[in-house]
Amino acid sequence: MKALRYHGTRDIRHEAMDDPALQSDRDAIVKMRSCAICGSDLHIFHGHGFSTDTGFCVGHEAVGEVVEVGRAVTRLKAGDKVMIPASVGCGACRSCLAGNVNCCESGQGSCYGISAALQGLQAEAFRIPAADANAVKIPDGLTEEQALMLTDGMATAWFGVRQADVRPGASVAVIGLGPIGLMAVDSAFVMGARQVYAIDPVPERRALAAQAGAIALHPGEALETIREQTQGRKVDSVVEVVGLDATLDMAWRLVGRRGTVSAIGVHQTRRYTLPLERLFANGVTFRTGTCSVSEELPALFPLVASGRLRPERLISHRMPLSQGAQAYALFDAREAGALKMVLTPD
Repeated sequence: MKALRYHGTRDIRHEAMDDPALQSDRDAIVKMRSCAICGSDLHIFHGHGFSTDTGFCVGHEAVGEVVEVGRAVTRLKAGDKVMIPASVGCGACRSCLAGNVNCCESGQGSCYGISAALQGLQAEAFRIPAADANAVKIPDGLTEEQALMLTDGMATAWFGVRQADVRPGASVAVIGLGPIGLMAVDSAFVMGARQVYAIDPVPERRALAAQAGAIALHPGEALETIREQTQGRKVDSVVEVVGLDATLDMAWRLVGRRGTVSAIGVHQTRRYTLPLERLFANGVTFRTGTCSVSEELPALFPLVASGRLRPERLISHRMPLSQGAQAYALFDAREAGALKMVLTPD
């Protein structure tokens, strides 16, 4: 089969690799119908990935069709259309059964496509371990594109806003308006935010946030504008979606007393100094971490099916898998309105 494989910094290749095969009676093999590039995939693309491996298939967002199941798989059969949550667990422990696969008690919590240990989903086909738990039938009322957006991006945005303690009437700042940041803007409004400030240096992305009802600001004007418009109170909640020291520094300056900062950008800094004196004095709550997709899906399915959340509106490009390297370069450069890049079999 053909897949997108990582060979080094900015070196993603569309090339042959071995077909996936069942490794356990609990596995399933799924034929890809569409997959997407996530902002966190760019860490790998930039050579600052999560392992030193090369040659592995990348990607962790996909929908597809089941083509083979192991003897112990009971919830799926060949022909089922499924979405593949990015976060993977053993599917048998207490945490996994509750949907919190990031706390997998057997130590099998992982993500597709970050090393050779579990090959990624930007391929013509892929293996799903513990498939009864790690593949989800696409519910009635959802399109495949909506399901694809729920495999990571929409779930992560919802998780980030939920962690930020957004309540009805709250003021919120979202730092970073890539696909997840824009989905976070939408999520904040659905959770009842009165006012959402959307911060990013890219004018086109600010325009999309403004269309959703946010007050769109360039980073250079954000602090002064928010201080002025809130009469110095600043905001109740901040969602940081970039993963840089500078954007975390901005979050501390934007959050008001007894506010909450939720950092969901993938940070590559090994050490970061928290301004504890300021946070302590202002009673700030700080949360971070990665999303366990399965945990967020029950709340999101009806919101997306009813149209209250429309993550599919952020799909900017649809390209064949064979043009995956070009899609990565375009997404990385943030050119031509690049937001959510969806790849389909050739």
